[in-house]
Amino acid sequence: MTEPEGQASKPIDAAREALTVRRVFGEPYEAGGATVIPVARVVGGAGMGYGSGAGRKPRSGESGPIGEGSGGGGGFGVRAVPAGVFVLRGGEVTWKPALNLNLAILGGQVLAGVIAVAAACTARTRAKLRAREMVLGRARRG
Repeated sequence: MTEPEGQASKPIDAAREALTVRRVFGEPYEAGGATVIPVARVVGGAGMGYGSGAGRKPRSGESGPIGEGSGGGGGFGVRAVPAGVFVLRGGEVTWKPALNLNLAILGGQVLAGVIAVAAACTARTRAKLRAREMVLGRARRG
């Protein structure tokens, strides 16, 4: 089966378009007397697959070869995440990173969990030591 002229290159052209520098650096714009250039982290990936098949011998009561196969498939994906902006003002360039608030909140929750577990372990250890001291103190008295 042959593809129409130019059809086979469409996925390649789409991938090429998706992974251009325009995906990383956005269009500059003016804001507050400065030129702002948005920047993103871009990651892309592709995959393909193919299959085949084979028939099996017919069982009693069945006629002809059973099962045939073929396959194919493919895919391409791009993920772009804001990284920050370059700010050009008065001949100086500064970098302003983007803040991922969800990641910051998750980090705070993980830290709070670690502190809670450490506090619980410390309290448990202190309680065991107090109990041991009480038992030893009674044994000394008695």
